[in-house]
Amino acid sequence: MVLADLGRKITNALRSLSNATVINEEVLNSMLGEICRALIESDVNIMLVKKLRENVRASLDLDDMAAGLNKRRMIQSVVFRELVKLVDPGVKAWQPVKGKSNIIMFVGLQGSGKTTTCTKLAYYYQKKGWKSCLTCADTFRAGAFDQLKQNATKARIPFYGSYTEMDPVVIAAEGVEKFKQEGFEIIIVDTSGRHKQEDSLFEEMLQVSNAVSPDNIVFVMDASIGQACESQARAFKDKVDVGAVIITKLDGHAKGGGALSAVAATKSPIVFIGTGEHIDDFEPFKTQPFISKLLGMGDIEGLIDRVNELKLDDNEELIGKLKQGKFTLRDMYEQFQNIMKMGPFSQIMGMIPGFSSDFMTKGNEQESIARLKKLMTIMDSMNDEELDSLDGAKMLQRQSGRIARVARGAGVSVREVQELLSQYTKFAAMVKKMGGIKGLFKGGDMAKNVNPSQMAKLNQQMAKMMDPRVLQQMGGMAGLQNMMRQFQHGAGQAKGLADLAGLNK
Repeated sequence: MVLADLGRKITNALRSLSNATVINEEVLNSMLGEICRALIESDVNIMLVKKLRENVRASLDLDDMAAGLNKRRMIQSVVFRELVKLVDPGVKAWQPVKGKSNIIMFVGLQGSGKTTTCTKLAYYYQKKGWKSCLTCADTFRAGAFDQLKQNATKARIPFYGSYTEMDPVVIAAEGVEKFKQEGFEIIIVDTSGRHKQEDSLFEEMLQVSNAVSPDNIVFVMDASIGQACESQARAFKDKVDVGAVIITKLDGHAKGGGALSAVAATKSPIVFIGTGEHIDDFEPFKTQPFISKLLGMGDIEGLIDRVNELKLDDNEELIGKLKQGKFTLRDMYEQFQNIMKMGPFSQIMGMIPGFSSDFMTKGNEQESIARLKKLMTIMDSMNDEELDSLDGAKMLQRQSGRIARVARGAGVSVREVQELLSQYTKFAAMVKKMGGIKGLFKGGDMAKNVNPSQMAKLNQQMAKMMDPRVLQQMGGMAGLQNMMRQFQHGAGQAKGLADLAGLNK
């Protein structure tokens, strides 16, 4: 991610406190200097950086701090709070109301990724159970309607536009009226990209806004244009009432700090960020968890939300099987499906404490997804008996003809089928061990329910199953156990100010 380098530099600056024998003015000034340099290099406005430095200095008086206080923790907490302020205008984001028509109008510069982002937002709400749709009021750019139509069709989202009508105000009004009558809850209106110098297009934007009376106007901001965002954002805010900001292209190598800090110009909250071209490369923006992820402290709350979206608790049959230590090939297939539903791996890894958002590069991520899809294709070639039997793997291994049939059906080699069966056997053995541990599937604190020696054995088994490179990046066995503990206790911590213990190593 574009801001991963900034996160690393700030984290290293904060860690320098731990290396200092005594926390004095010199150590504090050196750390602040490193943080300010990192922010300026990431294109954050120099006046905002100056203000952050002054606020940190004003909040800390090393001479007045009581001897018993943990100075490192206090300094880190103040820095964290000021970083949050940098991207938080302190305005509550607008929320759609279920059961009524919520009209969202998109505005932004040409080439900012507005049309793609419209589809991403419609798809996001559709996944959450809202009835969402798209209206193309961009008649200025050739091919705009074709692009929206293609995106919407792929995502199975209803859309409205016209090849003959040239007045965007008429198209917007007709589309919104049509979808209102059909009972749609999220009606997204895409408008022409424009520039602050183009007065006629700005006037058109105002006319579209007056015609559809949007509940929320979203300004789409391209992270790659850096500090130029600020003057553009202010120009849009002066013309229409921008109520929210979505930042796109945060997956590139450009400096994204300028875009993040430009929200100060609109006094509107960032509501989503785009981190790639795919429809799933889109995540809600929450200030504290974002800064927490930036500093490698994870986002436990976001991870829990993702898991809850899958409604795994509803699958009582699977939980029952796990309690009894039973696990079939079909169960493994369903778990792979759940992983795919959770969205891009790099997003998920960034939510786990101790992992930075760039832990898994795009190359590795695509490789992992491709491998997962191949394993699922192999299982698609198995029959019900093989998938549902607890001895499915043995059945296939005993009869080589079955393996050959599955390999032919999936278009893979016999060896790849055998590798899948070997992986499944390890998973099944792990489930059997988990099923034998009393208290593992009870609610509440796992540490109190489960025998520590059994938990330690389970951790060792998990470590053996993991890719050694991944385990090494997590900090070996100690890192794995620490991560398990953070999962158990993290939900409560994530709700308050982030716990900065991860930086105290």
